[in-house]
Amino acid sequence: MSRYEAGMFVKSKAGHDIGKIYVIIRTEGEYLYLADGNLRTLDKLKKKNQKHVQVIHRKCDMQNITDIYIKKVLKDYNKEIAVIKEGK
Repeated sequence: MSRYEAGMFVKSKAGHDIGKIYVIIRTEGEYLYLADGNLRTLDKLKKKNQKHVQVIHRKCDMQNITDIYIKKVLKDYNKEIAVIKEGK
């Protein structure tokens, strides 16, 4: 099993998008193709080197994936993180 798989969430560690959360759409060698459903849609994927992302141990369903679905799962994840941070 590869460390990176389609559907996994990742957080950018480098570049102008540092801290941004994405969903892996596909992998190609050392590169990942990422989407956030907003600026980086399925038609305009972000190409990022594997060493510039951190894996978040969460996966989304890749069946019938759409930009709207990606936006929803990332929004839900960010809300969950905000609640956790608020509780600390």
